[in-house]
Amino acid sequence: MLVAGLTGNYGMGKSTVLRMFRDLGAFTLDADEVVDMLLSDPAVMRQIREAFGDGIFLSGGGLDRSALASIIFRDAEKRGALEGILHPLVFEKIESFLAETEGRRSGAEIVIVEIPLLFEKGYIQRFDRKITVYTDEDVALSRLEQKGIARGQALSRLRTQMPIEEKIRMADFRIDNGRTLAETEEQVQYIYARLLSDFRERAQRK
Repeated sequence: MLVAGLTGNYGMGKSTVLRMFRDLGAFTLDADEVVDMLLSDPAVMRQIREAFGDGIFLSGGGLDRSALASIIFRDAEKRGALEGILHPLVFEKIESFLAETEGRRSGAEIVIVEIPLLFEKGYIQRFDRKITVYTDEDVALSRLEQKGIARGQALSRLRTQMPIEEKIRMADFRIDNGRTLAETEEQVQYIYARLLSDFRERAQRK
């Protein structure tokens, strides 16, 4: 099994690319979906309440995710506190997913894990290959605005992430998602073929 980490910055199309890899036959996991699940977990919410107080919870007891986001994207210390709660749990889920996938032994050759902070948090040693999805910042902002996300809000999130040029430099493979979907898909197909080739070469050496 060969495991690749897929990253990029806010609004640059990681989820779209992940679906393309899944359609080609890769096993995939979206770390953002894991986070969404954790933010509904009562034990996790108790830790968040202890760290952030009652002000980010709704009257019914649920987490006000917009309020939480507004805090963590302007306060690096608070963002670090949330990451300290969530990231170990996210990687527990990732490790469990990888162990389950490995155990299937049913053609689980390529696994792609979408993880936004792959480089920021030094997780690269956990993956065999690193893939960066990128666009020009203006393209990303325009796409986010079309989804109803204010430009200022999107910019504040982008500014908390490593510059995309650094992520491009550190990646084994790069996908320009600033053009047409067909052109993105062509790049994904090429990289998937390369990953399969790498996996098979490694298997032959064992």
